[in-house]
Amino acid sequence: MIAGLSLMAATRVRHAVTVAGVLIASSLGAVNNVKAQAPAPAAVPAQASVPAKPADVASMDAILTALYDVISGPAGQKRDWDRFRSLFVPGARLMPTAQSAGQPGQVTVLTPETFIQRTSAGFERDGFFEREIGRSVDTFGKITQVFSAYDSKRKLDDPKPFQRGINSIQLLNDGTRWWVVSIYWDAERPDNPIPARYLKK
Repeated sequence: MIAGLSLMAATRVRHAVTVAGVLIASSLGAVNNVKAQAPAPAAVPAQASVPAKPADVASMDAILTALYDVISGPAGQKRDWDRFRSLFVPGARLMPTAQSAGQPGQVTVLTPETFIQRTSAGFERDGFFEREIGRSVDTFGKITQVFSAYDSKRKLDDPKPFQRGINSIQLLNDGTRWWVVSIYWDAERPDNPIPARYLKK
């Protein structure tokens, strides 16, 4: 009886191992099938939502000039938001920072569309002119990082800007044109002056 029980037990163990192997193989097959069916990440840049003017995206200088120009204008003037859209790679982000007294710094993440929604009425009502007053550039391969110091006025002839700061602008040169990938900026404050090295062109 003991020998028979041992044989039966061994048979059951072999059966259990076989079943477990089938289950594991089936599970791995399902996982591999899911992986095979998962869509590949989309390559960017895809086609821009709005075609760019070739002159706006032909060089780094051109796209930075277009970026400042398209948001600037007097009160009562509508901005050319399609031109603005044409500068950005799909998925681009604009990220203003803020600092309240006694509070940690914050960042707001916007798409080009939400930036348009938040600023268009104020720009048209009050006027807004922004210009570059200094630049520092680093490039590696397709990546260009620009620290672009700026000042902002309501009217071109205002004696002083109401704000200065730095736009950290990430650009992509895809071999056919330039794209804005992101803009991340902070304003100058008494405790956060713009370093002199960023005020040179």
